[in-house]
Amino acid sequence: MRQVKDVRLGDHLCLAFAHEAEQREVASAFVTAGLERGERVLYFTDGPTGDRVRRWLEESGVDVAEAMATGRLGIRSAEDTYLAAGRFDPDAMIDALREEVDRSLAAGFAGFRVSGEMGWALRGMAGAERLEEYERRVTALFDEGVSAAICLYDTRVFPADRLSALIGSHPGRVQMNALVHEGPLRVIPSFDPAGSRVLRVAGAIDHDSATAWSAALRGAIGGNGLGGDLQIDMSELEFIDVAGLRALVRTAGELEDGRRLRVTRLAPRLNEIVRLVGWDQTTGLIIDAESFPS
Repeated sequence: MRQVKDVRLGDHLCLAFAHEAEQREVASAFVTAGLERGERVLYFTDGPTGDRVRRWLEESGVDVAEAMATGRLGIRSAEDTYLAAGRFDPDAMIDALREEVDRSLAAGFAGFRVSGEMGWALRGMAGAERLEEYERRVTALFDEGVSAAICLYDTRVFPADRLSALIGSHPGRVQMNALVHEGPLRVIPSFDPAGSRVLRVAGAIDHDSATAWSAALRGAIGGNGLGGDLQIDMSELEFIDVAGLRALVRTAGELEDGRRLRVTRLAPRLNEIVRLVGWDQTTGLIIDAESFPS
């Protein structure tokens, strides 16, 4: 799993997102970084216009009109790219991407990067059944080290078995940039299907990382502009000390307007400590019981 800020030429990654907010953050960061590094960037939309993507990029500080006028940025539809032949043809698509790479290098760009929305594959278009084949084969193009790609898959519309196969056809996955990556602690933001922010916590929260952990929680409260509960997914958490648990309780008490801090997939041992101390009774703190074995 790669943070979007760490994507480099040679990468062929996928983003499986549950809400447009996550897609927007990753795609905008990917495009912006490419432009800043002197690379040529293409974005393929699953729709007839790129207005939505232009708005994302403009709000990220990109001068979209200038970037497109100078050829540094292109926004195209799936119909003009993946489905240009009226069907999906992996060979034709790989050839087209190679031409874009060659054109970018010949024009003096430092490299080429592309990101594509893949929802078109669910509309019954001829050749769409070959998408997994394409994803496996196109990796060889990116392995040459002068181009990079992020393929965008919406988990709300792709069937789980198909999505699993498509993810497995990529060498790796990408995620939003970490709020905290300090010592053994990693706090990665994402979004659930309703648009509520989720913090995925991995590693350990101890004396050395407690300050960063508290700052991440406070930042998430202020940055959860889409509303709803703030969710903390602790499925990858290996250890949390008492100070880390106190930060959860304190954050829950600071939430306003009926919002809650919902902790999911906390290890049974840690759940027992929370309940023993009585912190599970804190107003605004929800421990999802269904995540624990009975």
